[in-house]
Amino acid sequence: MRLCDDQIDRDGERFDTGALPGLARLFIGKTGILDHRWSTEGQVARIFETQVVKEKDVSYIRAWAYIRRGGKNDELIADIEAGIKKEVSVGCAMAQAVCSVCGSEYGTCGHVKGERYDGQVCAVILREPVDAYEFSFVAVPAQREAGVMKGMGPVVSLKELAAEHGAQAEYRALTQEAELGRRYRKDLEDGVVRLGLALELGVSEPVLRSLAKTAGAEELMALKAALQGRLDESLPVVSQLLGAKGKAEEIESGFLI
Repeated sequence: MRLCDDQIDRDGERFDTGALPGLARLFIGKTGILDHRWSTEGQVARIFETQVVKEKDVSYIRAWAYIRRGGKNDELIADIEAGIKKEVSVGCAMAQAVCSVCGSEYGTCGHVKGERYDGQVCAVILREPVDAYEFSFVAVPAQREAGVMKGMGPVVSLKELAAEHGAQAEYRALTQEAELGRRYRKDLEDGVVRLGLALELGVSEPVLRSLAKTAGAEELMALKAALQGRLDESLPVVSQLLGAKGKAEEIESGFLI
């Protein structure tokens, strides 16, 4: 994914080439959302690696991000793969905004971005990155070339990235957690199938298993809980202590005066 570059954008601004490495580091771990709407419900992706790339006279930040499959994210992934959702925009904070014509702080010199001065187009140069907030999928980004990149360069696996950055321990921990997650999900799926058959819902085992496999994690847990509740209602638990208590009362009543 191409986050941003050092070319003049639609707003008449550009990132300073020297600021890109620092900005790239700040974007690692940052979230991906939709239309710059800052909401937890809108979080759809997260950046795990960035790199500054130079091609001819252009430098840009390339980023790798992951999206969890399942639920509503499947539609987003399909849109990305189809090229419908492609353009991205970044949210960040820069310490300096400098006039490209005179080098002064923009707004103090009288030059106006987009206007020509002695054949040079005035632009605002953004320097000294302070923070990176997020990247967003948008319809029209400020930077014309910012967006999802497909089929460019070799595919790098997460294991290779971990080895490159000395994060093998973290990678092993992630793989172990992923394996535990797969086992837990398998138990949930088997539980849903078992409960569905026990309740005699009139649904075959292949259909139940197919439903369990396509359900999201939260949906699967809710479905299992609902089926377990119905099974508990249909098979009420009778305590064996009731009979013992009755006998005890009968025996003790013989000694009452």
